[in-house]
Amino acid sequence: MRSLHAHPQHDAWGSAEELPRFLGRDPDGRPWAELWYGAHPSAPSILDAAGPLDAAVMEDPRGMLGDDVVNAFGSRLPYLLKLIAPERPLSLQVHPSRSHAAESFAAENAAGLPLDSPHRIYRDDNHKPEMVLALTKFEAVCGFRAPRRAAQILAGLDTDLSDRLHTLLVENLSAHGMRAAFRTLVSPSLRPDAAAVAEVVAACRRRVAAGTSPSPRIDRTVVRLHEHFPGDPGVVANLLLNPVTLQPGEAMYVPEGAIHAYLSGLGVEIMAASDNVLRAGLTAKRVDVEEMLQCVSVQAAPPQRVAPERLTPSTVAYFAPIDDFQLSVTTLDDGEGDTDRGTRHLVPGSGPRILLCLDGELTASAGGDVQRLPAGHALFVAAEDGDLRVAGPGRVIQASVP
Repeated sequence: MRSLHAHPQHDAWGSAEELPRFLGRDPDGRPWAELWYGAHPSAPSILDAAGPLDAAVMEDPRGMLGDDVVNAFGSRLPYLLKLIAPERPLSLQVHPSRSHAAESFAAENAAGLPLDSPHRIYRDDNHKPEMVLALTKFEAVCGFRAPRRAAQILAGLDTDLSDRLHTLLVENLSAHGMRAAFRTLVSPSLRPDAAAVAEVVAACRRRVAAGTSPSPRIDRTVVRLHEHFPGDPGVVANLLLNPVTLQPGEAMYVPEGAIHAYLSGLGVEIMAASDNVLRAGLTAKRVDVEEMLQCVSVQAAPPQRVAPERLTPSTVAYFAPIDDFQLSVTTLDDGEGDTDRGTRHLVPGSGPRILLCLDGELTASAGGDVQRLPAGHALFVAAEDGDLRVAGPGRVIQASVP
């Protein structure tokens, strides 16, 4: 086991306080959006005395990852763990399938685009399904509503733009109608101007105030997004999407192709090891509409909530329908793992694991090694280290491979 130091990301939408507080640091005035724990070459974590984690894995892939993981995924850690703290909404975005990412990454490589080129869309050849576990109340939008329900929400806004979207849906209550409505909002040749967007926002604000909204939550979201991204048609696109609220301990899976945006809260994200993001709007970063439209799924789908499964009296696991990752939470109450008594609780899992202490102070043992794990600290546990046990009190997240 070795200490693992996160790679911070300072995107403008991040909270100035949540992640520094988690790490036990004073805020420095910058936004702290994410902490990356993993081996993705864009921002690898640092392994104590061994340098970047991606380099350490490449030096000894079978010892670090285990034969099963190497045989399935090659010489790379298949998942990326993050802490995410949006204070402002993230971009409206989609992640590609593995086959599409591989083809597009190869094409950009063949064109000679450097990995850091501003013209590059794909940073790797991998898909990026992900799961988010709420640590505080966490707000998001995810997936398209049923066309009939979206049409009901658009009805009565009485603006030119909302009427056009409503007509597209009621004339074709299928995924085709939804794709036409979404394209109307985001396609460069069709997207409405800022004035048309503002008219829809004003209509949403009026009906919330009048108490006549068929979905007050999504109307309030539209008004809020317009404050951050005035005139962006992606604001109106939220009327087509499912609003989501996760309470602490609740999780949501976001499959490839699912359109989504995280709005606020503090959460743990785990995903396939990729940095491929196709943006549709609500951002100052590059928007890749045509590429995003090739990958987005417009099938009506409710948010995929993931119920925890109890593995031991101390550990619950969140299993996503994907082979790249799983997430578990082990909670040890006062005295339950008293180190003076030597009581240590097995954390189910094998292969390469990342252990992140959320609160309290634990002791972790594996491979004959024992290490303290205070809140805000992380450990990398190699496959060759074998069984992992922890003593509390405290609460710890484990990222691993199923």
